[in-house]
Amino acid sequence: MSEPQAGIFVEGSTSHFFLEYKLIEGVSAAQLKDVLAKAVVLSDTGVNRVWSFGSDCWRSIAPAACPADLKPFAAIGEGKRVAPATQQGIFLWLHGDNHSANFDAAMAATTALASVAVLQLEKIGFLYKDSRDLSGFIDGTENPKGRGQQLVALIPEGEAGAGGSYVMSQQWVHNLASFHALSQSEQEGVIGRTKPDSIELEDELMPENSHVSRSDVKIDGVAQKLYRRSVPYGGVLEHGLYFLAFSCDIRRFDRILQSMFGVSGDGIYDHLTDFSTPVSGNYWFAPSAAELSAIGSL
Repeated sequence: MSEPQAGIFVEGSTSHFFLEYKLIEGVSAAQLKDVLAKAVVLSDTGVNRVWSFGSDCWRSIAPAACPADLKPFAAIGEGKRVAPATQQGIFLWLHGDNHSANFDAAMAATTALASVAVLQLEKIGFLYKDSRDLSGFIDGTENPKGRGQQLVALIPEGEAGAGGSYVMSQQWVHNLASFHALSQSEQEGVIGRTKPDSIELEDELMPENSHVSRSDVKIDGVAQKLYRRSVPYGGVLEHGLYFLAFSCDIRRFDRILQSMFGVSGDGIYDHLTDFSTPVSGNYWFAPSAAELSAIGSL
C-alpha cells in the first residue's frame, strides 16, 4: 500500500506555517527536480512537513505519476461573490508545537527553493482555544475519524497518484466586527450549529443558506466529505481562516464551492460569505511519501 505523507494526519499542532511558492519563469523540470530532491529531505525534530504541488509543476516533475483529474484552481462564483483563483506552483505546510522550530524550517525550505521558486504567500496559523475558528465556533466538527480520514483524503490504490491526496487551500479574511454584532442565535443560524458545543441545528431551525446547509453536499446520495485541516491566522489588523482540506476526489471541492457561492443551480449562497471573504484559491497534489522521496528520479 502507498503510504501518505505522515504530516497530513498529525492533529493538535499549535503552530502552523502555510507557504505558497511561485515558480521562477524558465526553470527546467531537471532543475526543479534537483532542487526539490534536496529540499524535501530537510528535517527538523518536531516539525511535520507536507509538500504539495500545482498541476503544471507536478506534471513537469512526474508526468507518469500525475492523477488524471489534477487541475489548477479556477474562480467559482459570480458578481461580487467569487472564490478567486491565485494558483501557485509549490505549497509547503509546516506544523507542530515548537514555533521556533517551524520558523527555522520555513526559512531553510525557502532558502533551499530560492533558485527555482519565490515565496508568494505566507500565513502563520495557530490553535485558537479548543480548535475554534476566530468566530468562536468549533472548526472541523464533521471531520472523519480513524481509518475514515485516509479513506476520505487519499487517492485509492490502483489509480495514478495512489497514497497521495488532492488538496485545496484558501485564505479567508474575516469581518469579525460584523459577525460579532449578531446575537448568538443569529450567529448559530449563519453557521448551522450551536456555538458552545457545535451541535447541528434541528431541521426546522436550520436555514437553507447556513454554512452547514451549503457545505454538506451530496451527489447521488454520496456525501462529498473532506478531511479539513484549517486553522486561524493573523493578528488585530487582518485575521481569518487558512482553509486547508484533503480529498480523494478533486471534484468534491468544486461541488462544495459551487454550493457555497450560489452557482450550483438553486441560486442560494452560503450566508457565511457575508462575513468572510476568500482572497486566494489553489488546488494541489500531495504525493505519497514514496513518490516524494523519489522525486529526483521520477
